[in-house]
Amino acid sequence: MTAATPLDALVTETAALTHALDSVPEAAWANPTRCRPWDARALLAHVRVAVARVPQALAEPAPPVAEVSAVEYYRPDERFSPTTNADRITTAQAHASDLRGPTILAELDDLCSVIVDRCTPEPPDRVVRTRHGDAMLLTEFLKTRVLEVAVHGFDLADALALPSWLTPTAADVLQELLLGPSRTAPDPEHFLRAATGRATDPDPELLTRLQSRPLALG
Repeated sequence: MTAATPLDALVTETAALTHALDSVPEAAWANPTRCRPWDARALLAHVRVAVARVPQALAEPAPPVAEVSAVEYYRPDERFSPTTNADRITTAQAHASDLRGPTILAELDDLCSVIVDRCTPEPPDRVVRTRHGDAMLLTEFLKTRVLEVAVHGFDLADALALPSWLTPTAADVLQELLLGPSRTAPDPEHFLRAATGRATDPDPELLTRLQSRPLALG
C-alpha cells in the first residue's frame, strides 16, 4: 500500500478521471449509465457537484468536534431517501443542462486546484459540516469524496466503453475505509466494484470473506 492521504487520493483520482475522459466524443455523453436516469454527462456533473462540496464545507464555520466518521456518513437514513435522491438527480441534471462534457471536466480540474489550496494549510483536526449536517474531520470527509469519484469513475468507464482507471492512491484509501487499516483485497478494483454493487461477475461470498464494512449508497 502507498502512504496516500485522502487529499492525495482525491486529487489523483479526479485527475485520472478527467484525463481518461478528455477525448470522449460529444455524442457519447448522451450514453445511459447504471445510475438512472442520468446519462454520462449528467453523471459527470454529479461528480463535479460532489467534489465541489469540499470548498463549500470549508467556507462554513467549523463545528467544535467531529461526530461522524466516513463509514458512518454512509448510514441508511434520510440522506438516501427518495426525496434526497430526487434532489441529487435534479441538481446534477440542472448543472449539466447547458454544459458540454469538456466544460465540466475543466471545472473539475479547476476544483482540484482550489481544494489543494484550501485543504493544504488546514490542521489535521479541522472539522467540517456536510450538507447532511454531519460534523466530520476534513480528512474523513475527503474519503467520502474519493469514494464518489472512484465509484462513479467505474460507472462512467462502463457507460462510455472505456478501460477503468482506478488509481492506487484511491484504491488504498477506499480499502482502508471498507476493510480497516493495513488490510487489502487480492483484486482491489473487483472488491470495490463488489462492495458498491458494480461487479460484473459478483462473488456472493467475497464481502463476507473480507469482512467488508457495509455502506449505504444512494
